Amino acid sequence: MNSVYKRVLKFKNRYPGTIAWRLKQNASIIEKHLNPGEDVIYAFAAQKNDNVFNIFETAVVALTNKRILIGRKRVLFGYFFNSITPDMFNDMKVSGGLIWGKVFIDTVKEFVTLSNISNAALTEIETEITTYMMEEKKKYANEFSDGD
Repeated sequence: MNSVYKRVLKFKNRYPGTIAWRLKQNASIIEKHLNPGEDVIYAFAAQKNDNVFNIFETAVVALTNKRILIGRKRVLFGYFFNSITPDMFNDMKVSGGLIWGKVFIDTVKEFVTLSNISNAALTEIETEITTYMMEEKKKYANEFSDGD
């Protein structure tokens, strides 16, 4: 659990305005679902909802060398887990507000909203995710064009 938790704690210390709770418990969900050979590149915390007043759905988001992982530990028992692979990623939108911002990730099957993120962190998050996804999409394109 150290890898994801340390990264998300570093993010939270850099951007204390981001609303996030129970980072260690949420990071443990990501750690549980890491595959062999999968390394965490970047991690951050946010609320996984579209309501600025709902501050009780903290999620840890991790960018690995294979996909984007979103983990949320429930308070009593159970958890929620999402995985977004590069082939399922469509687009990303960032929206800055008065105090907090939002990141919208559009996939083939769903639309993920991450809110209550410090405005100062939005550029870093966008750069990390977009850079990674563009590189992976190029790899997929090259694999398919080499087969012709």
